[in-house]
Amino acid sequence: MSGFLPVTPEELSAAGITRPDFVYILGDAYVDHPSFGAAIISRVLENAGYSVAMLPQPDWRHDADFLRFGTPRLGFLVTGGNIDSMVAHYTAARKKRSDDAYSPGGKAGYRPDRAVLTYCRRIRELFGKEVPLLIGGLEASLRRFAHYDYWDDAVRPSILAESGADLLMYGMGEHSILEIAALLRDGTPVCEITEVRGTCYLTDPEHTPYGCAECPSFEQVQRSKEQYARACRIQYDQQDEVYGKRILQRHGGRMLVQNPPALSLTQEEFDALYTLPFQRTYHPMYEPMGGVPAIREVRFSITHNRGCFGFCNFCSIALHQGRRMTVRSEDSVIEEARMLTQYPDFKGYLHDVGGPTANFRHPSCEKQLTQGLCRGRKCLAPTPCRNLHVDHTEYLSLLRKLRALPRVKRVFIRSGIRYDYLLEDKDETFFRELVRHHVSGQLKVAPEHCSNHVLDLMGKPHIEAYRAFQKRFYELTRSMGKEQYLVPYLMSSHPGSTMNDAIELALFLKSEGIRPEQVQDFYPTPGTISTCMFWTGLDPYTMQPVYVPRTAEEKAGQRALLQYFKPENHARIRKALLRAGRRDLIGTAPGCLVPPESGRERASGNRQSAGRPGNTGNAGRSANAGNTGRQGRPEKHRTIRNVHKKPGKKG
Repeated sequence: MSGFLPVTPEELSAAGITRPDFVYILGDAYVDHPSFGAAIISRVLENAGYSVAMLPQPDWRHDADFLRFGTPRLGFLVTGGNIDSMVAHYTAARKKRSDDAYSPGGKAGYRPDRAVLTYCRRIRELFGKEVPLLIGGLEASLRRFAHYDYWDDAVRPSILAESGADLLMYGMGEHSILEIAALLRDGTPVCEITEVRGTCYLTDPEHTPYGCAECPSFEQVQRSKEQYARACRIQYDQQDEVYGKRILQRHGGRMLVQNPPALSLTQEEFDALYTLPFQRTYHPMYEPMGGVPAIREVRFSITHNRGCFGFCNFCSIALHQGRRMTVRSEDSVIEEARMLTQYPDFKGYLHDVGGPTANFRHPSCEKQLTQGLCRGRKCLAPTPCRNLHVDHTEYLSLLRKLRALPRVKRVFIRSGIRYDYLLEDKDETFFRELVRHHVSGQLKVAPEHCSNHVLDLMGKPHIEAYRAFQKRFYELTRSMGKEQYLVPYLMSSHPGSTMNDAIELALFLKSEGIRPEQVQDFYPTPGTISTCMFWTGLDPYTMQPVYVPRTAEEKAGQRALLQYFKPENHARIRKALLRAGRRDLIGTAPGCLVPPESGRERASGNRQSAGRPGNTGNAGRSANAGNTGRQGRPEKHRTIRNVHKKPGKKG
C-alpha cells in the first residue's frame, strides 16, 4: 500500500479500518503536499489518531462515488479545493476555461460549478441530516457571509445556509478541526458545537450569544448596496484574533454566528506540521492521465510564512489567512530543503522560499501581538506606518543557509516581494543579495497600476515607491554585471480606474519600456473589499462613491491600453482615446500611443461591416484578448511574462 491516505474501500480495508472517522470530499485531485489545504487537514487528523478516507472529485451526477465508504463514524468534510470552483472554471470575462491546474491532466470538467454546494446537497440526499457535515477551504471561507457573486451578478446568502452543512470552518483550520473532532468523538452533538474559534454556525435568534458585532442581514444587503458596504467593513474590522468579536448576520428566521478567528499556529506547531508524512506529490492513480499540473511549481518550493499584513483590497488573504504573521523556524525550513535535495528529480534549484509575501518574517509592529492590527488602516499603504518594524536579518540568514546546502545551486524567490517594505530597510544588504543570488532572470513585483488614486482604492503603495525600487534594482543589476528584469503585475478595470487612468497607465508603460505579454482584468472574487466596491460603487471605509468600469467595451478598452504596442489592439485603443478626448495620443510622434488608422484597416473594416451587418470588426473579437483570470488564481501558477527595456536603454 502507498503512503497516501486511502482512496478506495480496498485501501481502507488494507489499513485495518472498517469504518472511517471522516470521509473527506474535495474538489481538487488528491495531492498530498503541504501547499494543499486538504492534505494539511487530513494529515493533522491522521496524526491525532483519526482515520480519514479521501474522496477527490467524486462524480456528482451519480450516487456510487458518494457511497464508496459508507457512513463515516464522525462526519463528512467538504472543500471546494485550493481555489473557488467558479474561479477555477471561468475567466474574468465569464468565459469557460478549458484547463484546471488542480485536476488530472490539467483538464477542466472534473468538478462541478459551486462544488461545495453540489457535494453537500448530494450528501444530504443520500445520508440525511443525521451525519455531521462540515465545510471548509477557500470557497467556503470567503462565502461565509452573504456575498456578491460575480457569476450570478447578485447577492447570495451564506454558503452555510445554502449548503445545509452543520458547521463552516474558515481560515486556516488546524486548531478548529482538532477541537471539533474531539467533541464529536466524545459524543457532543454537532448542533451543540458553538464555541470553537474559526467556525460559523446557524442558530435560532433566541439562542444568539451576547456581546457580538451585528452586520446588516442577508435581506438588507440583498436590497441595499449601502448596507452591503457597511456589512463588509464590519466583517473586516473584526477579522483579528486578538480583539475580533463574534459577528452576527440574520438570514431569514435564522442567525449566522461567526466565532472569532482561530488562534494562529505557534512556531512549534507550524514546524510540527511539516514533519507529517506528506507524500509531496499527486496520487499515483493520476499518472496515466498526465498527473496534476499544480504540483510542478510547488514541488521544490518552500513555504516559510503565513499571513500578510500588506492587506491589498483585491486579495483574499486578510479574510482567510489573516494579517498576523506566522513563521517557521530556520531549522524546520532547512530540514525541508535537505529533504528536497535528496529527491531523484531535484536539479539543484529551490524554486521559491516564500509565502503570501516572501520577505515578511516579523509582525508589522510590536503591538500587533498584544493589541491586534489597526482597524481600517494599513501597515504599508499609502505610506508605511511610523510604527512599522522592518528587518530582513532573519530572512537573509535563512537564505544564506539554504544557499550553502550541498546540492543546492540556486535559491530563487518567486512568490512576491513587497518592494515598499524592502525600501524601508535602512540596511541594503538584503536588497543586494536578492539581486545577486535570488532572481531567476526576472523578479515578479506587483505595482498593479500607476494612478495613485486607483492605488489607494487597491490598498497599494503609491507609484513613487515602485519607481524608487525599479531605479535601485537596475543600478544594482548593472553594478553586478547581470542581465535581470522586473516583471510587474498590472491590473486593468479595478474599481476607481477610469479610461483616463488606463491611458495614464499606458503612458507610464511606454515611458518605462514595459511591454506586458499578458494583462489582468480585475476579477470580482468573493469576499474581498475590491469586490464590495465593484458591486456597491462605494468604498466601505469612507462610504464615498467609487467609479466602476462595468461595460464589456470599457473593460476591453482599458485592457487593450496596457498592450498599446500590439497592432491588433490599435483600433480599439483609437476608439477609447477618441471617447476620452485624447486625440493627441493618436499619431506617429514619440509621445503617441497608436498610429492613425491605415488605409488597410479602413478597407478591412468596411469589408467586415458590409459582410456582417452590426459587426464591430476586430473590437468584438479581441474583447477578451490577453485575459488570464489572475485574480484569485494561485500565485505560483500564473504565466504572466513581461518584456521590460534593458537597463540604460530607451523604451
